[in-house]
Amino acid sequence: MTTTDKHPNVRRRHGVAGPTEKMREYLEVIYYLAARQEPVIGARLAEWMHVTPPTVTNIVQRMEEQGYIERDGRGEISLTEEGFTLAEAMVRRHRVLERFLVDVLDVPWHQIHEEAVRLEHALSPTLEARIEALVGQATTCPHGNPIPGRGVSYVGDTRLDQAPIGTFYTLLRIVEEAEEDTELMRYLQTNRLVPGTQFEVVDQSASLGVTLRHDTQTITFPPHIAALLWGDVADSPEMTK
Repeated sequence: MTTTDKHPNVRRRHGVAGPTEKMREYLEVIYYLAARQEPVIGARLAEWMHVTPPTVTNIVQRMEEQGYIERDGRGEISLTEEGFTLAEAMVRRHRVLERFLVDVLDVPWHQIHEEAVRLEHALSPTLEARIEALVGQATTCPHGNPIPGRGVSYVGDTRLDQAPIGTFYTLLRIVEEAEEDTELMRYLQTNRLVPGTQFEVVDQSASLGVTLRHDTQTITFPPHIAALLWGDVADSPEMTK
């Protein structure tokens, strides 16, 4: 394989080995938060990654030294051009794989995140191109998050825990950190909380959660779960876009 044929996974910078697997995880999380216009700070990364702040500080310093991120005077983190290119390629690959696993291989919806994580690190450019062709014109992963480079952005202006009582709520996306909880994803799928489904909001409580009705089914989600779901609200049961 020539230098020009190498996959982005084996990129090198100034003679230094490319990002470690752990750095790649952080790059993806920073990309997700920035794309959702959330401030990227060490405390938020520690919360997402389930690690201590000193652990985040250590790896962030290493990523800054290798030129993948920058920090401003307030400590907010942003991707450099190189970091963004790497992160976007990883996110695109992951979401295309999830689409492939559901649409082509019919893998259960709640299992695809972990399967995509296993596959994405070994995906060659040739196989990636074939898989992209098989998923066709899909613009989002099965959880409703946009595939980079396909002309769409995040949709859904209302978090479920903020949907008013009496409105009709159409779920459009499930935030990325929820995808890592296989049991939660299985529960959402079992109860038909998947992108595109509409529910009536029949009750809302900051302490107890949100109660939804779909056909004859009624279900209550606790606030911390409702906060992971985004969609649109309408005053009538017509489907929203």
